[in-house]
Amino acid sequence: MSRRWTARLALATGLAALVVLVVFGGLASLLLMVVGWAGLVLTAAGVWWMLTHTGWIRVLAALLVVVAPLAVLLLYSAAGLLWVVLVSLALWALAVAAGSAALAEDASSMPERSAVRAERPFLIMNPRSGGGKVEKFRLAERARALGAEVVVLDPARRQDVAELARQAVEGGADLLGVAGGDGTQALVAAVAVEHDIPFVVISAGTRNHFAMDLGLDRQDPSRCLEALTDGVELRVDLGYIHEGEPADGNTGRVFVNSASFGVYAEVVQSPAYRDDKARTILEMLPALLTHDSGSRLTVRADALVLDGPQAVLVSNNPYQKGDSAGLGRRERLDSGELGVLGVEVSSAAEAAGLLLHGRQGRGLTAVTAREVVVDADAPAIPVGVDGEALVLSTPVRCRIASGALRVRVPRHRPGVPRTVPPMDWRRVRRLALTMGRTAAGRGAA
Repeated sequence: MSRRWTARLALATGLAALVVLVVFGGLASLLLMVVGWAGLVLTAAGVWWMLTHTGWIRVLAALLVVVAPLAVLLLYSAAGLLWVVLVSLALWALAVAAGSAALAEDASSMPERSAVRAERPFLIMNPRSGGGKVEKFRLAERARALGAEVVVLDPARRQDVAELARQAVEGGADLLGVAGGDGTQALVAAVAVEHDIPFVVISAGTRNHFAMDLGLDRQDPSRCLEALTDGVELRVDLGYIHEGEPADGNTGRVFVNSASFGVYAEVVQSPAYRDDKARTILEMLPALLTHDSGSRLTVRADALVLDGPQAVLVSNNPYQKGDSAGLGRRERLDSGELGVLGVEVSSAAEAAGLLLHGRQGRGLTAVTAREVVVDADAPAIPVGVDGEALVLSTPVRCRIASGALRVRVPRHRPGVPRTVPPMDWRRVRRLALTMGRTAAGRGAA
């Protein structure tokens, strides 16, 4: 289906959603909308109170989170209009999906360069990553069959992967690669940058966020090995994080995804977190969210200053604008900018606004910057770097190194994303109508 017809489908189904409400709900449809919004606000407020309190207040808040949406559904059902709401919501969801698809542009892939096959590739594989993907997909055997030297890490002892990579380069390796998590990827990528040699990502980790944003196959990591025989090269940015005063050159620790500060970083530092994650989070969140414990942060992102955010995520390139939590994907890895997400919520009303309005909510700041400085009222703060829990001396500085890493990827990658801008009904309408007139004019000519 062409983008023009997809845009028309979005307009038609969006209109149908409103028609169903008005025709079958009548004047009651207005009341339905008010009740629905009230239910969302109460649910969001309940979540906030549940996270920021303990004892009986948390119990009451949890009840509110359950009761508010149930009450809305019961009111709809009692009015005999539950089916109307469900049909209208389904049509609206279809309209939004079609509108997003119509606005999606062609793949905004990063520029690819031809690559000469490496003569002495060296790969490090973590057998514990991703629940044992290295063994499940026979990655070591397949890589060796393609001429790569492979070191499979010993789960029984801790090994310095960066030192292994440096020794391999000294021995003549002309390509480095990792089958493992993003934290391990970052450590070896730093060595590849030091020696200006290509780097291969093998999606054998659990989340494989870096691999996802490169468009690699996360379901079958063995397909990443095609980069050794039929690969192209991308130039991508790297994030660097270090303690203290400004430093020149590529100094500090590399991060391929993100560095997190505040609530999340504080929680994962707790010794109890690994044994009982849910309980530890619930016990620590109230004090952290209300600033009764933890460090108070001050964040400078270029000219912008954030005073006292509860959580900050600094990412190697910004996440998609439609993703308010920063948990989705990055459209590009070569923009030359850090993404900065800061959360500062001080009341149930602001929590509700954040839920309802996403990135336009009052409690969320989303910007880009070349450098980010995180200071605090403490000499050191916890930081999560690509999933690794660290403690760094303040101030902590994050910066981006444009095009620092040469990544070798397969020529054909199943996950190369399409650029999907935020939903804009004006653009959808213009696309549906203007393109139709243009096509008609061309046909007449």
